[in-house]
Amino acid sequence: MSRGILFVVSAPAGCGKDTILEKALAKEINLCYSVSATTRAMRAGETEGISYYFKSKEEFEKMIADGELLEHTEYCGNYYGTPEQTVRDSLESGQNVVLKIEIEGAENIKRLIPEAVLIFILPPSMQELKRRLYKRGTEDEETIEKRLKQAEKEISFAENYDYVIVNGELEKAVHDFVSIVSAESFKTNRNRELIEALKNNDTIE
Repeated sequence: MSRGILFVVSAPAGCGKDTILEKALAKEINLCYSVSATTRAMRAGETEGISYYFKSKEEFEKMIADGELLEHTEYCGNYYGTPEQTVRDSLESGQNVVLKIEIEGAENIKRLIPEAVLIFILPPSMQELKRRLYKRGTEDEETIEKRLKQAEKEISFAENYDYVIVNGELEKAVHDFVSIVSAESFKTNRNRELIEALKNNDTIE
């Protein structure tokens, strides 16, 4: 059985990464979402264990000390991290896994797992990003301005990713994401077992 592929998705707040992943996961059968842990407050509509594992600062720091996280970072005053065991178990079973994490976390993942595929989601414009942040209605003006400044910094790192997707029209962005997942599964270096099987006159199923 081929090892699963690890996909890492990053984007500035307001770029629609959650919606893209939700719709893509409904289309792509061999793809599961790895739920991250965070110390930030739960927002309206979010669910424990589905949106995030919501932890206190003390609980999160214990996870760090116990070596339970594949990576972790601090972003806008809160901790974010990826529980390790579930990710590694899924990959070993042949399941593709997608992580939604910040830039620093993505860089850490790439160092730990070089074959991971990094995808960055861009807004169609900074003006549109600002409009979306205000439309969410979840943060005050000062926080939104901080997020916009943070977004400018984050976008400068997009060139370090393997792929970029512009979320101007949602269905196209979802299609682009699923296309990347599909294309990666056909890469030669991920299918050497199939090639060897044919060379040995075995039947490929």
